Amino acid sequence: MKMLRRVLALVIAVVAIAFFLLPRVVESRMNRVLQEPPYHVSEAAQKLHQQLIVADLHADALLFGRNLLVKGSRGHIDLPRLQEGNVAIQAFTVVTKTPHGLNIERNDASSDDITALAIVDLWPPRTWNSLLERALYQAQRLQQFADKSEGQVVLLRSRADLDNFLAARKSNPKLVAGFLGLEGSQALQGKLENLDKLYAAGFRMAAPVHFFDTEISGAAAGVKKSGLTDLGRHWVRDMEARHMITDLAHASAATIDDVTAMAKRPVLVSHTGVKGTCNNNRNLSDEQLRKIANTGGLIGIGFWDTATCGKDAAAIARAIQYAVGVIGVDHVALGSDFDGAVTTPFDVTGLPLITEALMKQGFSPDDIAKVMGGNVVRFLRENLPER
Repeated sequence: MKMLRRVLALVIAVVAIAFFLLPRVVESRMNRVLQEPPYHVSEAAQKLHQQLIVADLHADALLFGRNLLVKGSRGHIDLPRLQEGNVAIQAFTVVTKTPHGLNIERNDASSDDITALAIVDLWPPRTWNSLLERALYQAQRLQQFADKSEGQVVLLRSRADLDNFLAARKSNPKLVAGFLGLEGSQALQGKLENLDKLYAAGFRMAAPVHFFDTEISGAAAGVKKSGLTDLGRHWVRDMEARHMITDLAHASAATIDDVTAMAKRPVLVSHTGVKGTCNNNRNLSDEQLRKIANTGGLIGIGFWDTATCGKDAAAIARAIQYAVGVIGVDHVALGSDFDGAVTTPFDVTGLPLITEALMKQGFSPDDIAKVMGGNVVRFLRENLPER
């Protein structure tokens, strides 16, 4: 009997250790950096960077189990590192389902890796079989971080929130604002009325698709790669009625065409590259850039190699410069994809490297300020609900 108890205790201990360590091991392999901090830039670049309002349109940090109020040794962002990188506004984008064998060419919806992550990371059981509940749970995590941050983290749901935050940040530059985005409408579970639940939870940006086709539309890396469905057209109108921002990251070419043709409000692409510097199925053509900009929209340039075909800040700056050459500086922003199961050149504390790279490209301080965050501030002020 003593031996049996010992064996059972050993099994329980092994399982507990596995549940404690496995998420950390998995994330350490998924969200890497090519160069470990600290990062060094010129005095002029550092001085300019500290004067900027920096904003990033895409990070998936809520998917993982880290305490984002504590400086971590893995992943790309947390509150202390956001503060060190002088980030004022961070979009926290929520992933609810990813298929096995993820790729940028063709994925179907028959498998899901997030279920295993949710179980191993001890998410509430309600999230194990519900994509909507996964979205709501991650929104709850961000709210909890804000509640425990002693005022250092502020959630943006409206223009009034944004203006109040920017006013407060003038006297406390360590404040960080977050807003919620949804990566793929599969979280609606086919019901447009679930938009009300997502809106109430704080979501102000949503994409029709992620890596696979949905009831709303086709994905760039989906099977059919079709455009908006009838439900999708209703989704666009419902999004606009709520002043929710449509994010066309991962959307098929046909979906981009359909949405930009019917949009009555500006749309954006939260994280992407451009075919002009990195020609692959994940990135946008010049024509697509123009269609999105013509709505009054933004293009968030990503940091990972599929977006830039490079491994440093210079590659990111080249993509930014190309996009600016096609659609103008007022339509280009940062869309890192930090903590998005990608390898980036640096974590968020390395953002001054982009400021320096843009300086080397000949960007003026005013144009650097726009790309690094000013355009996002303007866009949110114009497109968030008033209150």
